[in-house]
Amino acid sequence: MISPWDRWYTTSCCLCCHVRTGTIILGIWYMLINAVVLLILLSALNDPVQYHYHLTSSDLGTDLDVMDDANMCIAAAISLLMILICGMATYGAYKQHAAWIIPFFCYQIFDFALNTLVAISVVVYPNTIQDYLQQLPGTFPYKEDLMSTNNMCLVFAVLLFVGCILAFKAYLIACVWNCYRYVSGRSTTEVLVYVTTNDTTSLTTHMYEELHLMHPELRM
Repeated sequence: MISPWDRWYTTSCCLCCHVRTGTIILGIWYMLINAVVLLILLSALNDPVQYHYHLTSSDLGTDLDVMDDANMCIAAAISLLMILICGMATYGAYKQHAAWIIPFFCYQIFDFALNTLVAISVVVYPNTIQDYLQQLPGTFPYKEDLMSTNNMCLVFAVLLFVGCILAFKAYLIACVWNCYRYVSGRSTTEVLVYVTTNDTTSLTTHMYEELHLMHPELRM
């Protein structure tokens, strides 16, 4: 009987790429995104006035700090950690080291769980969408049109959007998982081949020595 994991296992992903190639591309893409975010955060820390990471009273009507220096440092550290994790996944897929892919896979599961909680919160508390719209600045485009829309339509639109994101993230998780299985499977096969070859060589040598002990005249 074929297990569900084996039934969904494949070595190809979108655009008919190999799962290793897809994981490498995904890891590089995540690294570029986090590198840009890290660069913006470091630039904002260096010159906060230029990048305006403080909201003014004209935006929300109150003097509210979006992110202070401590939060900016934490965000920069998270971006740096994400670059490290994505780099490990890229290296692991390229050099076929399965253990290096696990941290990136765990991050994907964590991110998927957070998005799932967002979808659940929208279903359980549908009025949170209206509350969120009211907190948007007055200059936000189409704010009045969105607030005048039926609440059920907003909930359906948000769930549809989040559902598409979850489906895409689930596909990427499957690609990385298949890459992990492929790499770990190749490593196991190479170890078995190596052990089998050594055992065969040792057995042949042992039989050769016993043959010479039993028949000394065969020695040259």
